[in-house]
Amino acid sequence: MIQTHQLSVHYPNTEALALSDVTLSFSKGEFVCVLGKSGAGKSTLIRCLNGLQQPTSGKVLVNEKSLSDLSGAELREVRRSSGMIFQHFNLIPRLSVMQNVLTGSFGYRSSLKNLTGVFSKQEISQARGILKEVGLLDFEKRKVEKLSGGQKQRVGIARALMQDPSVLLGDEPVASLDPGTADQIFQLITRMHASLGLLTIINVHDVQLARQYADRIIALKDGQVVFDGEPDQFTQKEYDLTYA
Repeated sequence: MIQTHQLSVHYPNTEALALSDVTLSFSKGEFVCVLGKSGAGKSTLIRCLNGLQQPTSGKVLVNEKSLSDLSGAELREVRRSSGMIFQHFNLIPRLSVMQNVLTGSFGYRSSLKNLTGVFSKQEISQARGILKEVGLLDFEKRKVEKLSGGQKQRVGIARALMQDPSVLLGDEPVASLDPGTADQIFQLITRMHASLGLLTIINVHDVQLARQYADRIIALKDGQVVFDGEPDQFTQKEYDLTYA
């Protein structure tokens, strides 16, 4: 479904490459965790996979189409099919839970409709169904600024699912949460991944979470892939190589 071929990214005014010659392939149904220290290239990789970051060289292919060759409308369609969960939630605090979730449908609506903020009964019903799945149906009218961190991330997941994605991407979605809440969020993501048959790719610092929930681990160091395999193959040797 998604492939990278010799993908490299060099940010201006920096010496080292953020990504260097990364070649990977991801398929529907995989649950992938990407490990690595801060600055290893995890966030850059995720941003490349949905077209938010243009490669300096190499390609990202989605269903055998290079993102660099897509027109604006085609690229928006790819981004629409890739639900994104962020570390710092990226929600609108003054709006309600329901209003934030409904923004996930913006990619399917005209700009005029999005400006008016008027949603159909079908859209509202879909949002309520997703809120029920993530355990927040009773909170639909509550302002996001009144929620806990774990609840905010559930709203973020619900918003991503409102896009009806085939791919779920996460950029350190549990890094700002306590360990117990992080585990709950990973349980929720795993359940949604399985029930919807998604390709899920999550950046994470916590090696134990990756070992517990992923069926594939990729480790990055200095923008390069240093491990790609099953969780039980990520031993102390691979850990030391990744985090040294």
